[in-house]
This record gives sequence, C-alpha cells and structure tokens, in this order.
Amino acid sequence: MIKINLNRVEGDAGFEATDANGHIVRLDTSPETGGVNFGIRPMQGLLISLGACSGIDIVSILKKQRQEIKAFSIHIEGEREKGKEPSLWTNIHMIFTLSGPDEDKARRACELSINKYCSVAETLRRAGAIITWGLVVKEK
Repeated sequence: MIKINLNRVEGDAGFEATDANGHIVRLDTSPETGGVNFGIRPMQGLLISLGACSGIDIVSILKKQRQEIKAFSIHIEGEREKGKEPSLWTNIHMIFTLSGPDEDKARRACELSINKYCSVAETLRRAGAIITWGLVVKEK
C-alpha cells in the first residue's frame, strides 16, 4: 500500500505532499483561484507523472538493449475540457528527445512504454485522454 501525506503549509491552497521515503512535492492552485504559486498545479502533476513514468520505462527498455543514452528530455503539452467541472485531460502530446541510442530501438521503446507499460498513460487513456507522441533522436 502506498502512503502519501499532504499538509497545508502556504496560504490557503499550498500543500506539501510527502511520501514514505520523505520525498516532497509542492502543490498549489493558480492565484486566480486562491493560490500563491507555491507549487505545481495538481493537473500539471498528472502530466509530470506521465513523463516520468514513460521516461523510466524507456530508459529501462533501452538499457536492456545495451543502448547508450547520452541525453534524454521529454516535452509535454496537454489540453483539458473547456467549460466543465471537473475538467479532464482530452489531448496530450509528448515529444521524446534522446541522444545516443539507435533510432529504431528508441522508437520501439517509446511505443512500448506509452501503449503497454506506463500505468499513468493507461490511467489517463481510461479517463478519455488521447495521447500522441513523437521522437527526435540526435547523434548516435
């Protein structure tokens, strides 16, 4: 069982979430809705989690294939439902940029992560989000 504790520590909506290992994430809402920019928005946290989940998968897959990863970044953009509460993610686009690995192997690793292994991607898809992605491989 996963355990997370949240404590309000800043203004009306500034929380720190702490896991069982003591790792801390700061969360808040926008100033327009009562926050003070203390941390990321909870819905942004979902996109961050998607990136981290898929990134971890991709690195693991490529390491098993003995591929060297010199650099790795992920750019994520998302659109949410307009005029609804709650407002869910509808479209998410990810760009994976890697330096070092074979392009075909990198593409397959991305595909496996997004379509098979990443639990966050599957959670978002089940909620109706469409997830698309692209790949840029620089220098071998």
